[in-house]
Amino acid sequence: MTFETLFKLFDEKRINIDETSFYFKDDPQKSEHFIGYLPEYEFPYWVGLCDVEGGCDFMTARELFEAPVFDGRSLKDRWEDVVLLTIGAIDVDEWNIGFCPPSC
Repeated sequence: MTFETLFKLFDEKRINIDETSFYFKDDPQKSEHFIGYLPEYEFPYWVGLCDVEGGCDFMTARELFEAPVFDGRSLKDRWEDVVLLTIGAIDVDEWNIGFCPPSC
């Protein structure tokens, strides 16, 4: 999946995107990071396991994807090192089959 596709899923507030997980290829521990979208909150976009203790919340998908919260860099800046594990807590391969729009 491309950065643009994942960003679009979040920006369009698609269903089945909360609890999206990934790790960075250059992390020897393969620490899992999480991002999500919960529309019932004032700041609906969130990130966990990042530079900010306890994670952080954002108003827009753009803020989430461009925040320098992964070793001082954004998800957008580090995309080449991202290994996507799950989207909406569903294995990324299974998600691609059942939920992925034609642009995936």
